[in-house]
Amino acid sequence: MNELFGTLSDGTPVHRWTLERAGVRVRVLTYGGIVQSVEVPDREGRAVDVVLGFADLAGYLAHPEPYFGALVGRYANRIAGGSFPLDGRTYELARNNDPNSLHGGVHGFDKRVWDAEPVEHGVRLSRVSPDGEEGFPGRLTVSATYALDADGALRISYEAVTDAPTIINLTNHTYWNMSGHASGSASLHELRIDASRYTPVDADRIPAGIEPVAGSRFDFGKDREVGAWYDHNFVLDKGRTADAVEVAELFDPASGRFLTVATTEPGLQLYTADHLGEPFGPRRGVALETQHFPDSPNRPGFPSTELRPGSTYRSETVYGFGVRD
Repeated sequence: MNELFGTLSDGTPVHRWTLERAGVRVRVLTYGGIVQSVEVPDREGRAVDVVLGFADLAGYLAHPEPYFGALVGRYANRIAGGSFPLDGRTYELARNNDPNSLHGGVHGFDKRVWDAEPVEHGVRLSRVSPDGEEGFPGRLTVSATYALDADGALRISYEAVTDAPTIINLTNHTYWNMSGHASGSASLHELRIDASRYTPVDADRIPAGIEPVAGSRFDFGKDREVGAWYDHNFVLDKGRTADAVEVAELFDPASGRFLTVATTEPGLQLYTADHLGEPFGPRRGVALETQHFPDSPNRPGFPSTELRPGSTYRSETVYGFGVRD
C-alpha cells in the first residue's frame, strides 16, 4: 500500500509505502529512501515502533543531518579532504563535514525523491544520479529494494551500474531502539559484532589504520552493553561475501526484542548517536551501518569501492527480528 506523505516546497510529492508480513510492519518513504518506522512485537506480543523517525515530512526536512532512516550515498561515511583519485584524476567532492565529504555530500541520496514501484512483499526505489552530482563521476543508475521475508525480516538489496568509472558505497542509516522509539536511551542494549578488528580514527574521524579489538572497549565478540561514544567502523571477520551473512545482534533485555544484522558488506559502522539533538536526545538509538570502509578511495589497502562500466554493484543487508527471555 502506498499513500501521499507530503509535498516538497517545489511541489514534488513524497509517498509512503507500507509493508506487512509475519507480524512486522515497515513504512518506507520515497524521500531519501527513509525507513520511517518498523513495528515489531515484544515478548508479550505488544508491537511498537523500534526506529527513530517523524510522523510527517516536515520533521525530516527540519532535521536532515542525523540521516534518520535514510538511504545514504553515493558514498556512505567519510572521504578525507573531500577528494579522491581515480584513473589518474583527482575528483573534488562537496565538503559537508569539514574538511571531509560525508554520506554523499550536501544533497546526497538521502535528500532525493526516488521513483517507486511495487515488488513482491516490498517496494523498489530507483533513480539516476547524473554525472558530476556532488562531484562524483559517471551517470549512476541505482536501485534499492525493500522487502519483507517470510519470517518478517527486512531485506534491503542495492544495485547500480555506471557509464564511467566511479565509486559507490551505499548503506541504510536507521537508528534502532528495540524498547521503542520513545523509550529513552538505547545504551543499555546488549550488542554482539563478529569483528576482531576495527579502524581507529583521527581527530577528523578518518581511519588511522586497522587494529585488533582484543582487550579494548571495541571488543563486542560476546554480548555486552552498547555503552557510548562509538562512531567507528568494524572490520567484519567474514569479509565481503556474495550472500548476506549474520554479523551482529542487538538485544533489549527490557522488552525481549532483538535485531540481527546480516550483510554482504565487509564493514559495519557502530554509531551510538551521542550528539543526537531534539526531539530525541543523545543515545536514543543505535545505528548499525553495513558498508565498505570509510575513505576507501584513498586507501589502496582497503576493499575497493570502484565501479566500472560493464560491472554491476550489488549489496544486501537483512534486518531480522525476534524475542527471547
